[in-house]
Amino acid sequence: MDPLDNVSWPLRTERLSIRRAAASDAETAWRWRRLPEVGEWITNAPTDYDTFRTQFVDPARLAGLLVVELTETGELIGDVMVRVEDAWTQGEVAEAGRGVQAELGWTLDPAYQGRGYATEAVRRVIELCFGELGLRRVHAGCFAANEPSWRVMERLGMRREEHSRKSGLHRSGEWMDGMNYALLAEDVQPG
Repeated sequence: MDPLDNVSWPLRTERLSIRRAAASDAETAWRWRRLPEVGEWITNAPTDYDTFRTQFVDPARLAGLLVVELTETGELIGDVMVRVEDAWTQGEVAEAGRGVQAELGWTLDPAYQGRGYATEAVRRVIELCFGELGLRRVHAGCFAANEPSWRVMERLGMRREEHSRKSGLHRSGEWMDGMNYALLAEDVQPG
């Protein structure tokens, strides 16, 4: 069962509304996902809409994709991935490690960057993870050269757990350093 199915959508912040993505959001998301400055850092950067749409509506991907809208206008300005996953465990305790953490990722339309929207949206998603979903850990990663992304992680209080040397192959053909951050529920909640 998908833990996101039991969430009361949309999530709200002071300026944003966050809801599960729908296939009908593909065309709007293509508006920013096709831009070179966005494609520079995302995992898949299709160069045509049909390929993008096929990837966007894939049920496995769509299940963990949230879209971010401006509350005031309803305009779609970004997306956040929440992939609930199992923790690494030893065999005897594997059941206790199922579905206890989430990988996060985000993309924001460059026209809306620099205004705190990404931080606001991801902060609310982290609250969902540690609150309603009851997860124990969230983590996110990026290329070290993607400073705006890891700056968001640091603003959210995430701890840098790894700076790996030339661990990721960029679509440019260059092996680049990677950064991984995480946050535990106990880091943000008393007790």
